[in-house]
Amino acid sequence: MKDTQAAETPSSLQDEIHHVNNPVLDLPQIEKKYLTQVTGYTREGHAFYFTDGRARVEVKIFSDEIIRVRLAPEGVFLADFSYAIAEMASAPTSYKIEETEEAYRISTARTTCFVRKSDFHISFGDALGQVINQDCKPMHWEENADFGGYYIYCTKSAPQDEVFFGLGDKASNLNLRGHRVKNWNSDTYSFAFNQDPLYKTIPFYLGVTEGNAYGIFFDNTFKTYFDFAAEQTDQTSFWSEGGELQYYYIQGPQLIDVVRRYHQLTGTHYLPPLWAIGYHQCRWSYYPEKMVRDVTTEFRKRQIPCDAIYLDIDYMDGYRCFTWNTKYFPDPRKMIADLAADGFKTVVMIDPGIKVDENYWVFQEGQAKNYFCRRGDDYFMEGFVWPGRCQFPDYTNPEVRTWWGGLYKGLVEDGVAGFWNDMNEPAVFGRGTFPDDVRHQFDGHRGSHRKAHNIYGMQMVRATYDGLKKLYRNKRPFTITRAAYSGVQRYSSVWTGDNVATWEHLRIGLLQLQRLSVSGLSFCGTDIGGFTGNPDGELYTRWMQFGVFSPFMRVHSAGDTRDREPWSFGPEWEAICKKFIELRYQLLPYIYTAFWQQHKFGDPILRPIAMLEQHIPKNLRREEEFAFGDHILISPVLNPGQTNKVVYLPKGTWYYYFNHQTFTGETEHQIDTPADEMPIFVRGGSIIPEYPIMQYTSETKIEELTLRFFFAEGRFDSFVYDDQGETFDYEDKQYAWHHFITESDTNSFKVSQLEEGHYIPYYKTYKFYLVGLAFNPQSIKVDGVVVAIQRDEAGDYIIVDRAFKKIIGQL
Repeated sequence: MKDTQAAETPSSLQDEIHHVNNPVLDLPQIEKKYLTQVTGYTREGHAFYFTDGRARVEVKIFSDEIIRVRLAPEGVFLADFSYAIAEMASAPTSYKIEETEEAYRISTARTTCFVRKSDFHISFGDALGQVINQDCKPMHWEENADFGGYYIYCTKSAPQDEVFFGLGDKASNLNLRGHRVKNWNSDTYSFAFNQDPLYKTIPFYLGVTEGNAYGIFFDNTFKTYFDFAAEQTDQTSFWSEGGELQYYYIQGPQLIDVVRRYHQLTGTHYLPPLWAIGYHQCRWSYYPEKMVRDVTTEFRKRQIPCDAIYLDIDYMDGYRCFTWNTKYFPDPRKMIADLAADGFKTVVMIDPGIKVDENYWVFQEGQAKNYFCRRGDDYFMEGFVWPGRCQFPDYTNPEVRTWWGGLYKGLVEDGVAGFWNDMNEPAVFGRGTFPDDVRHQFDGHRGSHRKAHNIYGMQMVRATYDGLKKLYRNKRPFTITRAAYSGVQRYSSVWTGDNVATWEHLRIGLLQLQRLSVSGLSFCGTDIGGFTGNPDGELYTRWMQFGVFSPFMRVHSAGDTRDREPWSFGPEWEAICKKFIELRYQLLPYIYTAFWQQHKFGDPILRPIAMLEQHIPKNLRREEEFAFGDHILISPVLNPGQTNKVVYLPKGTWYYYFNHQTFTGETEHQIDTPADEMPIFVRGGSIIPEYPIMQYTSETKIEELTLRFFFAEGRFDSFVYDDQGETFDYEDKQYAWHHFITESDTNSFKVSQLEEGHYIPYYKTYKFYLVGLAFNPQSIKVDGVVVAIQRDEAGDYIIVDRAFKKIIGQL
């Protein structure tokens, strides 16, 4: 950036930022204004207010590790309101402010914030004062002559070793260094690698420098930009076309610590119903009813597990939301009941565009109650989408959200189990999205579409989720959204939008899901096989293998492409797809536990290698391997005809899942990749729970839980979570949280169990496999009593504990 005082707006964006609606490029440059010397401060509760005599800067302590910075150019702050922030449960344990000749120093038990007097530079460090993140120029702003308010800027130093992660679904390499990106939710059909922006706005990034991690959450809903040492190699900047310069600094030192604390701010994912993490089948579109029945019948006939079938927009009457096309679906309630009896949940699409039709009851209600968005001159915002001419609800109005949530009543009564909110960037044919002058209520903090655009889809799915919670009573809703803003995880799962059936997009999906997971959106998935284009059997199958370890597992494709059911590519590929879908169902208790850990503790479900070993610089740039939960590591096959690949394994002992061969960690290994396998490794010392293969998640009650202990020397912790699977009773501790502790050396082992919660699982027996023991036990004791042991074909020892004792196995 060329300005020697502050972060200059890149020249390629000058017209877009300074002259948004004016094609004339020779207008006078708008004056930049900067913070100057600090002249003093005041204190109110946990907040300190510094001033240079005109502007004010708030430094507010939210917890020992989270500090917020806000800038008021004229000394008056905007209302303290955010759609992203959840209720904060934590607070600082202690804090103090000290003044020196050079700076003010604000300290908590874990974090230090410095405000330099001479130039208002703000920096952050650990409890010892070691600086991790610092301004390299003062925060500054420019007046927005077209709309009022300010363009606001913050510029940080970027040490040479620093790498950057996060920002949601960006289709780029995991490390963002060298990239400049924009946040403006956009309908991007068949997007390309490095295309930007995409569907979601998650203005949260993580930095790692000298082995220490931190996070920055720039909570601003306007069009925002991030430059990660792209124009100036020693600077990182973020700026916005409006609103307030408000960001949260989040202290590490570990990447996973930063993500957990980001979740303290923005909330965690709701715990989904168990069926929602099974395998889902979707297409644009399955219709008429006979096609739906034929597809679901084939799944059961071929004994390929599946929990959900999706209906895209063609189930509606003329694409009118909350209606049925009775030509295609003459008796939807009976069809859905029959599908449910066969183990299928039905999920349907709902879009925000409401057809302008005086005879359409949803339009009538919205018009009568003035619930649709209006433009600056008070005309209704209208645009063309699938139904034709449409108007659009203002989901930033709480009254509209309540109304919208109630509209699902008829579909819920018909038996629909889940809802899919699409086109909610919002997308409008021909013009892309709404004009800037559309007005929004914004929960009483009124503003234009410039302010509301990036949270429109989030507030739509919020209305959906809240409405369904009331309609389903104690049952957990399942929702999925394409557009999102930070905090959407409290209401919905996400997918990466309209991808392409190419090997490149399989790799893009691998990067996007890791990025989404560390950006607070763990319940994420891709359209397996690609939405547009036509995969061959190999690409489809390799994508299905990766899909098993996507938190949201759904095949979806456009209507002008070839069939995408697991049997569509011939018997050879069908057998492999079936094998891997069955693996998903075997691992359901492990996957469900990972979801609980995300919900309860904020642990990301997918974890890049950088998150496992950030102290090793080379690992900060690894992309193909990732951990799913605590104990399983995956390395998808990303190239056609690939028969082997190099896989890095972190420190420890690792077991190849399919044959239990052991590998040493903290090094790379050449791994064979036959078509019916994908590199899957289990960390030594862990216990992996398994279910028997089922055709759908509620097909049978689990009478015996399989536990596989993968031997390694040392002490290790593993967890298994269980509950009723469908209700919110877990909020009243109606769950079972099993904590297994393994302690092993070269000639002994011990596995103990601790329990929490009031839920009593149906199963009363563990079938306990001992994999890779370094010795041959002659006998094993359970709570001091010698029990019989068996050996399976693989040579693993088996214990069956029928009493749920505290000590399951001990040599």
